[in-house]
Amino acid sequence: MPRTCTHLDQVDVDVTPSSSGCEDCLRIGGRWVHLRLCMICGHVGCCDNSPNRHATAHAGATEHPIIRSYEPGEDWWWCYPDDAIVEVPDAPPAPSHP
Repeated sequence: MPRTCTHLDQVDVDVTPSSSGCEDCLRIGGRWVHLRLCMICGHVGCCDNSPNRHATAHAGATEHPIIRSYEPGEDWWWCYPDDAIVEVPDAPPAPSHP
């Protein structure tokens, strides 16, 4: 049975991205592989394949549960606490960094 997300009530589908790159890597001079967008506050962080894993760190520090890809052509969402892909009916198109 597929897992479901129980945190969709916290999502801001019109969230404004905080940066065009991983805001934490930009601050410390780090690098990233792919970007993720927090769907609660708009924090842009790097993926778990990146050296610093800032998106996951942000989720742990803030308890913001849901991210979506911030990469061109990707339109998936993820819920950390439910360890599940999130289906969001009628979600706006995926934003992407410049």
